[in-house]
Amino acid sequence: MNEQPVLPEYSGANVRGIIPALLAPRGVPLPRWMPEQIGSAVSVVVLVVDGLGWEQWQARRHLTPVMAAMQASRITTVAPSTTATALTSIATGLTPGEHGLVGYRMEVGGDVINVLRWHGERGDVRRSHQPRDVQPFAPFLGEAPPVISRAELEGSAFTEAHLRGSRPVGWRAASSIAVEVGRQVAAGERFVYAYYDGIDKIAHERGFGDFYDAELATVDALIGAILAAMPADAALVITADHGQVMVGKNVVRPSPALLSLVRTQSGEGRFRWLHARVGAQRELLEAAQQDHAARAWVLSREQIIDQGWFGPTVSAPVAARLGDVALVARDDITFFDPADSGPFELQCRHGSLTAAEMYVPLIVGHGAT
Repeated sequence: MNEQPVLPEYSGANVRGIIPALLAPRGVPLPRWMPEQIGSAVSVVVLVVDGLGWEQWQARRHLTPVMAAMQASRITTVAPSTTATALTSIATGLTPGEHGLVGYRMEVGGDVINVLRWHGERGDVRRSHQPRDVQPFAPFLGEAPPVISRAELEGSAFTEAHLRGSRPVGWRAASSIAVEVGRQVAAGERFVYAYYDGIDKIAHERGFGDFYDAELATVDALIGAILAAMPADAALVITADHGQVMVGKNVVRPSPALLSLVRTQSGEGRFRWLHARVGAQRELLEAAQQDHAARAWVLSREQIIDQGWFGPTVSAPVAARLGDVALVARDDITFFDPADSGPFELQCRHGSLTAAEMYVPLIVGHGAT
C-alpha cells in the first residue's frame, strides 16, 4: 500500500473545482483537467454517485459498459474523504478549511455533532448550531439550480448547510432520476445537480462482492437511462465524493492508557480525531505515534493544517473544530469509538487518504437523443 497519503489537489483536478468551472460565465475556458467537450454543451447535468471510487470502478469496468464507453479521468476528492465534507466542497467549490464541515463528526461549541444527522449527545442541535451559521457559504456560486436527490433528504439540516437556496426535486425510486433529469433539461435548465447514494450504502452494509457488483451494474444502467433522456447537446458529468476500503472486522481499539489522555473523540473510524485533556496534547501525540504509527498516519492538528490537508487556508474557528491528534488509517482498519456506531457493523469504510479512498472518477458523456 502507498506509504504516503494522497493529498487533495485543491488547485487542480479536484472535486471542488467541478461546479465553479461549469457555472463560470460563458467564454471562460475550462480548466485543462476537464474535458473540452463540456464547453460546447447547452446544458450540463452533474451526477454525484456517492462512494464510487476510481480504483473500485477500474477493477470492475467490465460490469459498466455505459460508463466504460464514456470519457473518464482520475481526480482527487477532499480530506477527509467523507460524504459530509466532500459534498459540501462539491456544492460550494470551497476547500474544507474554508467551508468548515471538516468531518463526519466534529466538535462545534463544545458539542460533537454528527454532520449528516445534525445530532449531538443531547439529540438534535439544529437550534443551538444553525446549519447556515456552521457552514455560511452559498452553494452553486449563488445560483439556484434544481437538485435531484432523495425526497427524504429535503429539509434536513445537512441539506440546509450545503444545498440551501437550490430547488429540491425529490425522488423516491431511483428510476425517477432519469425521468426528472430529462424533464429539467427539456424545460431549459442550463445546470442540473443530481445525487445517488446506493453504492455507498451497499458497500457499507455488504462490502465488496456480489451485492456491490450488482449495485454497480444497476448504477451503470441508471446512467444509460439518464443519457437516453438527455438531448445530444447536453453533457452528463459524473463524479463521486470518495472511494472505499474493505475493513470488515479489522477494528482497532485504542488502549486504556491512550484514552486516559483523551477528553473526547470526533471524526470517523478511518480519520479519528483525539481531543486531548487539558495540558496533555504533546503526551497524547507521542503515545498515539508509539501505539499506531505502524498502521496509520499519526499527526497533530498543526501538522495537518501546515501540510494543507484541508486547503491552504484554515480559519481559527474551523481549526477549533479539529481534534489535537489524528489517527488516519493507512492499513485496512478502523479505529473504534463507542460514540460513533450505527445499526450494523460497517464492512467498507472511508475517510482516510489512501489511493482507494482519495481517487474518484470524472466521467463525461453526451445525451443520446
